[in-house]
This record gives sequence, C-alpha cells and structure tokens, in this order.
Amino acid sequence: MTPPSERCRYRTDKSPTFPYNRKKLLDFLEKVAKEDKDWEEEKPYTKEKRGKIWKPKKEEKIKFHEDESKATEWDEILFKASEAELVDLAAILGFHGMLNQVQYHQAFVEGKQSNDAAGFQSIAKYAEFKFFEEDPPNEVDIEDVIKKLEDNDKKLTELNLNNVKDLTIPDLVEVVAALKNNTHLTTLSMANTRATDKVIKALIPVLETNKTLKVVNVESNYISGQAIVQLLSTININQVVEELRVSNQRPLTLGVQNEMEIAKLVKMNGSLLKFNVFLNIVTARLLVQRYVQRNIDNIRRKRVGKDLILPMEDEKPYYLQDQQESKSRAADEVDEDDVSSDDSDSEEEEEE
Repeated sequence: MTPPSERCRYRTDKSPTFPYNRKKLLDFLEKVAKEDKDWEEEKPYTKEKRGKIWKPKKEEKIKFHEDESKATEWDEILFKASEAELVDLAAILGFHGMLNQVQYHQAFVEGKQSNDAAGFQSIAKYAEFKFFEEDPPNEVDIEDVIKKLEDNDKKLTELNLNNVKDLTIPDLVEVVAALKNNTHLTTLSMANTRATDKVIKALIPVLETNKTLKVVNVESNYISGQAIVQLLSTININQVVEELRVSNQRPLTLGVQNEMEIAKLVKMNGSLLKFNVFLNIVTARLLVQRYVQRNIDNIRRKRVGKDLILPMEDEKPYYLQDQQESKSRAADEVDEDDVSSDDSDSEEEEEE
C-alpha cells in the first residue's frame, strides 16, 4: 500500500504534475543529458601495470641418464635404424599418434612397409578398394524343385528361393502346394520374391498338416499385416515352427490391432525361438520379446529338469511369477498366525 513516491530512496518535494506522458519524459531526459556537464575524472588515465606480473615457469630438462655422454646399446640400435623401422617400432609400442592410418595398417596389421608410407611425414593416401566377385544368381529350376517336393525327396531338406528372378506368383503357389504331403523339408526361404497374400493363403493349409517344417522365411515381400496374423495363427496349431521371419514388408506399418494380435498369438506359441518382425507398438514389441525368451528358457528348464512355463499361464515373466508365489506363501503364513492368535485369545476369554 506504499505510494509510488515513497518506494525508492530518491525523495523530492515537488508535487505531482500532469498525468504520465512518455514523449514529454523522453524529451526531458534527452535535454538534461545534453545540458549536463561531464564529470571530472579523479585521476587521469596513464598506461601502467599494477600487481604482480605473471611469468611462465621454466620447465626443467629431463635427464634420462646422469651422464649424457654415456651411450647404451639401445641408443646405437635406434641411431642406426631406418625411418621405416622406426615406424614399425612405433606401431608395436602403440604410439598411434605418430602414425597415420596407412602407416599403422602396413606396419602392424599387414606386417610390411612400402616406400610410399614409410616415413613419419608421409601423406596418408586412400586405400584401394578390394573388389569381390558378386554372388552367383539363384538359378533354381522350379519344375525340378516341385517334382522333388511332390516325390518327397529325402535329400531335399532346405529350399532357398531367395532373390530368384522371373519368379511369378503362380510358381510360388505351386511350390507351396507341393509341401502338403512332404515330410523331409525343414527350411523354406522365399525372401525378396515379390510374394503377396495369395502365397500366404496357399501356405496356410500346408502348415495345418505339415509337422516337419522348422524355418519359414518370407522377408522383403508384399505381405500385409492381416496375412501375417493368419500365418502365425496357423503355426500355433501344430507348434513345430522354431523360426519365423516376416520383416521388411512393403506395407511399412502392420497396424495397431494386427501388432497386438501378433503379440497374443506369440503368447500362445511354445515353439518359436526366433521371430524376426518389426513392430511399431512398444507394448507389442516387449511382449513378443518376453514370450520368445520364455520359449528359449523352457529349453534350459527342460534340460535341468525344472517345470516348464506353460504358454497359457505366462501372464507375467517367470521371475515375477516366482516373486508372486513367495509373497502369496508369506501372506498365507501370516494368515495362519492370525488365526492361531485369534484361537488362543478366544480360549483365554472362555477360561475367564
């Protein structure tokens, strides 16, 4: 409630004048500034240094030997060594700052020196690229493969159709249909074959009856999220597939509903040990990792003779389940103690 005239140290006896006028105030301040004389300096400026002047300390010369004139066998060896040998020695001793990348690689990795990169002051040049021969194209005879699958050939256990050129959708459907009565093929790879949902629909009835296929790879194709859900649902019937790869499809997003459905289906599966899929939903991704880890841990449990974690009961990780069991046991013990104490109190009351 202090009035503005009393809120600062400066006091004036002049009574308030007119209402606030910003322009008038600025003009007044400018006028006062022009008419006011400069303050006289108490002491004229003179260039002089005050205080203690800093001087750098002189570094003491390190003496490696008490007698500098005394030479050792190492001095003689280093004096006669060539610059290329010194570079090699620096690389062995780990003085990487003295060498460039080419010198270090030639001296330490390859164990040889060249005239171009022998000296410490030499310029680092780019390393020439090493050209490797390209992998031969996958030239699989589709007709021969289909015939072997239909004849249930024992030697054909792995079928690799990855990156096959000029492979049509009807060819893939025919190959998949030939697996229906096959009992020897364990690995089926059809990555980057431009497969669509039509191929997956042909593969679903095959997986309902086939119990020997362990690995299914359909990466880098045009498969939708709904088709992946149907494929995983079919795999859960027999639960013999251990590795499923469906990542890098043309539809970049599978959809929230499909991803959560995939997580539920993996929860019901007890055979998948590797599941390569990209999920945008963090919850679905963590659940899939947890359930796959559960299947891997069941292998160890089976080996050491422990009880397996059933897919239906795996609502929480096994370590949380153990903690929950211990807490429930402790709670039961506490309840028993309460019951016994109540009984003793009732007996005392009856005696009184």
